[in-house]
Amino acid sequence: MTDGTSGVRRAITERRTALGIELGSTRIKAVLIGPDHRPIASGGHSWENQYVDGLWTYSLDAVWDGLRRSYAALRQDVQDRHGVEVTGVGALGVSAMMHGYLALDGAGELLVPFRTWRNTNTGVAAERLGAVFGCNIPHRWSVAHLYQALLDGEEHTGRIAQLTTLAGYVHWRLTGEKVLGVGDASGMFPIDTATGDYDATMLARFDELAAPLGAPARLVDLLPAVRTAGRPAGRLTEDGARLLDPAGTLAHGTVLCPPEGDAGTGMVATNSVAPRTGNVSAGTSIFAMVVLEEPLEAVHPELDMVTTPAGDLVAMVHCNNGASELDSWASLFTEFTTALQLGVDKATVFETLVRSALDGESDCGGLVAYNFLSGEPIVDLDEGRPLLVRTPGSRLTLANFMRSQLFASLATLRIGMDILQRQEQVGIDRMFAHGGLFRTRGVAQRFLAAAVDAPVSVGDIATEGGAWGIALLASLVQDSGGRTLAEFLDEVFASAALETLDPDPADVAGFDGFVTRFRAALPVEAAAVRHT
Repeated sequence: MTDGTSGVRRAITERRTALGIELGSTRIKAVLIGPDHRPIASGGHSWENQYVDGLWTYSLDAVWDGLRRSYAALRQDVQDRHGVEVTGVGALGVSAMMHGYLALDGAGELLVPFRTWRNTNTGVAAERLGAVFGCNIPHRWSVAHLYQALLDGEEHTGRIAQLTTLAGYVHWRLTGEKVLGVGDASGMFPIDTATGDYDATMLARFDELAAPLGAPARLVDLLPAVRTAGRPAGRLTEDGARLLDPAGTLAHGTVLCPPEGDAGTGMVATNSVAPRTGNVSAGTSIFAMVVLEEPLEAVHPELDMVTTPAGDLVAMVHCNNGASELDSWASLFTEFTTALQLGVDKATVFETLVRSALDGESDCGGLVAYNFLSGEPIVDLDEGRPLLVRTPGSRLTLANFMRSQLFASLATLRIGMDILQRQEQVGIDRMFAHGGLFRTRGVAQRFLAAAVDAPVSVGDIATEGGAWGIALLASLVQDSGGRTLAEFLDEVFASAALETLDPDPADVAGFDGFVTRFRAALPVEAAAVRHT
């Protein structure tokens, strides 16, 4: 964080700041940055999804409660660090987990509970749309959710007046503007990178499919308008300011950048928006984003075609299951230390467990782990069951066990990256990593380098994650100076400290062996789903 100098205090009181808020899978975070683009203060609130009637969801009450708590925590952090009150900001941006399904009626009321990216009940729709469009349509994309609801004859579909993502919904409530950043929009419906808008041919094809099923309007009339990075996307209304800050101290009128998804803000937070750059974000889910020089040769169901916040084509490897199972094991070991009355907190237990993996055998001693708490389309699973599988000759030690858990968090990602790197021959000059999995220095970063067989860098600021990324996008709107997003980020990162690890040959060989066993034992995972 920037020190509480008089210059920082002036920046706050003069509103030469940018506020970024991101609704992640387990945490809502707010970050305030100064004119130098470095964080001044932050606030956060933890939350969890719910599994209701067979679907993963968050309530909208939890959305607004979490946003208010996060902003209140940020206000208090500013007061504690800098001794001043936040009465307004220069620019604001909202980001959230991509994809999913938020269907609203003409009065702006939610028609069915928010269906998150984690749901995999859209397999029939995704397959049919992919065949018609000639491109991969992932299970979690908004258009797949809509088409599945139409196929299933859900009553609410005839009353839909607006479709959006979580970031788009919050932005609309804050500004009244039904817009979406192109990166997040590319997770709703395919984007034509030549026009920077939804693909017109595919829109027409969808309408032909949907009309006989009772679609209420043309799809383009339901979707938010698309905006690229650097363009303003409305201003904070008085009602919007009160939604964030019921205390009434936050002024309205602030300009907002286009709302973006967490994948796009992750790219910004790691300066991975130029061709041949990529990043990996690891939290509840794990995904890689690689900016392409040209379109891929073939369609692959394991690879999504999305865009950067500037509209450039990106290949995305998205895995539903990331570090949640690792966190569950950390909770179990924390319970054990509590039973022994050792007085060790969970953060210490987690770091100790993760670091122990460095002492494990390169191939995890023959152990195979699956971190599947939910379905995983890349390996054709509609549901998941966390498993540890070992043979009588495998070596069950703490180090091997933890190494297998970390490898499991990266294994499905590796399957998708193999297609991108080996089949499509996509080159990567720089790969950056961020997210909770990489907080323990030099462990998951080292294993990711082995998984993708490429150097992996972690930055000193990227730990602030997507909330910092959307704050940067807000700052770009405030003062672009005619710069492109890539040019702007090169300036921001000019003095950033990066730690880069090259792949260790022994780790690469060990990960190869683990993934071979991981693939071979997938029928065991499928059997566990069928029988439990």
